[in-house]
Amino acid sequence: MSARPGRRCTRSRPILDASSSSALPLAPAHRTGVRENLDQILLLILLNAFVGATIGIERAVLVPLGTSPAFGLAKATAVTSFIVAFGVTKAFTNLFAGRLADALGRRRVLLIGWAFGLPVPLLILWAPSWGWVVIANLFLGVNQGLCWTLVLFMKLDLGGPKRRGFSAGINETIGYGAVALTAAAGTEIAHAYGLRPRPLYFAFAITVLGCALALLFIRETRLHVEQEHRDQTQGEARPGFGALFARVSILDLSLLGRVQAGFARNLADGMAWGLLILLFTRTVGGRGAGTLQWLMIGSFALPQVLVGWWSDGGDRKPYGVAGMALIAASLAWIASTSGFVPWTAGVIALGLGGALMYPTVIAGLSDAMAPIWRASGLGVYRFWRDLGYAAGALGAGMIADAFRMRAAVYGVAGMCLLSSLAAAALIPRR
Repeated sequence: MSARPGRRCTRSRPILDASSSSALPLAPAHRTGVRENLDQILLLILLNAFVGATIGIERAVLVPLGTSPAFGLAKATAVTSFIVAFGVTKAFTNLFAGRLADALGRRRVLLIGWAFGLPVPLLILWAPSWGWVVIANLFLGVNQGLCWTLVLFMKLDLGGPKRRGFSAGINETIGYGAVALTAAAGTEIAHAYGLRPRPLYFAFAITVLGCALALLFIRETRLHVEQEHRDQTQGEARPGFGALFARVSILDLSLLGRVQAGFARNLADGMAWGLLILLFTRTVGGRGAGTLQWLMIGSFALPQVLVGWWSDGGDRKPYGVAGMALIAASLAWIASTSGFVPWTAGVIALGLGGALMYPTVIAGLSDAMAPIWRASGLGVYRFWRDLGYAAGALGAGMIADAFRMRAAVYGVAGMCLLSSLAAAALIPRR
């Protein structure tokens, strides 16, 4: 038996201070668990594939487009400026996505994110100058910050506390798997037909389909997290935004250990997205560089569901520490070698390192956060993590312009090694 949706929302308002729940589509039951919510979880998994696919075309096309005769950019910092714009915008969007999700509802914020994604392929398609591409990536940062974050939150809401590693792992496996597949498709379309317009037509079609899926089939999940909060009977109040930001960012060392690992990993990925592709393109050509790109993303994506699942049954800490160490070693290998075959081994190891730490860090943070402030707390984590994109692209580009590309790769490898040591010191064993 179930109560009327409006009555149920009224009782739960004091928990999340959300007066607008009654206007949102509600799930028929609010129990957490993968089996109990399998239909919506499967739809969210499919939706996350569209979220990842939206950015996959960019990862295949934009760096070669920047150095093409259409734009003629020579400096690494100029080429990677779109990554800086994307990273900063996505970071600040993540910071407030949790609060927006609690205030407006998960589904509404998800739809707002898709609305920001629709203009992105068109802006790049019609761009007369690189500034348009940078502006497009401001929109993409909001799209990814809201859509990827909200799909993750909704799966965590539905999956419950026993399967957080699995929920985070499947989210990242499907999302980044779609990034890899569309990056591969974009590479081949660009090789056959050019960098514009065909790959961007493909990107626009993906964005429209993702938006339609979210609008027509995804239901609100906020009542599930309210039920989880009641079931756990922790009685913990949601902290104010400033107190929460300080707690996650610096005051709680166990959280800080995971936050800095996320920042360092995306610092490496921001460098890989821009600088490594430039390095690869100059040696093995645009198609070879695109292939190395999607191999790196694919090896990052595929193992995450297994890693997250394994971590649910034991200690999550070793995965994060080992993952950051492997990222550092793989970057050092890439910087010290040359050629398609050695670099293939390097990018696969780089992806595997990320796969070890990515879902386990998210799950570990979720374990340590009360349901009442988990969405906002994860938003703070994702703020710092995605600032790594901007730091990696900008910092590595400046080092490459001043010295050489391989020096920048070695520098990021050293920072990832320090991050592994910090994770070993700060993250508690489960």
